[in-house]
Amino acid sequence: MQDSILTAVFLPLALAFIMLGMGLSLTLKDFKNIFVYPKAMILGLTNQLILLPIFGYALVQLFGLTGAMAVGVMILAACPGGATSNLISHLSKGDTALSISLTAVSSLVTIVTIPLIVNFAISHFGEEGSITLPVMETIIQIAGVTVVPVSIGIFLHKKFPKLSQKADRPVRIASAVFFALILFAAILKERANLIEFFIQSGPITLMLNLLTLTVGFFLARVFLLSKRQSITIAIESGIQNGTLGIMIAATLLKNSEMTIPVAIYSLIMFMTSAIIIILTNKKSKAS
Repeated sequence: MQDSILTAVFLPLALAFIMLGMGLSLTLKDFKNIFVYPKAMILGLTNQLILLPIFGYALVQLFGLTGAMAVGVMILAACPGGATSNLISHLSKGDTALSISLTAVSSLVTIVTIPLIVNFAISHFGEEGSITLPVMETIIQIAGVTVVPVSIGIFLHKKFPKLSQKADRPVRIASAVFFALILFAAILKERANLIEFFIQSGPITLMLNLLTLTVGFFLARVFLLSKRQSITIAIESGIQNGTLGIMIAATLLKNSEMTIPVAIYSLIMFMTSAIIIILTNKKSKAS
């Protein structure tokens, strides 16, 4: 993909805005949940940072994907949960404080793990000719559009709590619009090959989403976590930061084909999220 205003300017700015919005809903107290819910935090981070990439790699091998499409799946598997997961967790009657904490911590950790996983995927799946991610430069770039805006949001929340509260809903709506535009642009870019790409990556991304959601929930139950915590861990495991994934593929790696599994997964995760929200709300009304 040639550099364009979309990939070089708008996409990073949109991601930064979305992460700023997440920061507006955070306080430093939220990070204390690491110690308040140590078992839940450890399990949630294990699912997201270790099991998700393992599942992604195993499914790529199982489906026989190679090249850019395989790397795209691994980019997705390397990404943390997004701000969207916090909203979905809230709507699904999950533990919102735990969700916010997991998203925040995983966003910090993955600025280091993303370049390592993605570079491994590029060399392993037959994309040696592709540009690779310079580790330190990538860490700085990802931190610049994720950690820095979140930190600014936390600062603004602390200094101007009432203003932050008023801005929360408009910023969430604007973030959703930005995400939808980015998703549409990624799909539009490869519209000529969309059906073929969906046939190739649709089944694997659907299975990855269902697998992470299911394993996340039942592992939490096995470790005797509450139902609310289990719902949150499932959502944090299965709802990824698609905007970050598209930025890595389109802006940093300059490969539009790699964005396709991320874009298709993003569509799928919204559909499965809607089902989770409907089911959890039905059960809560029945009880």
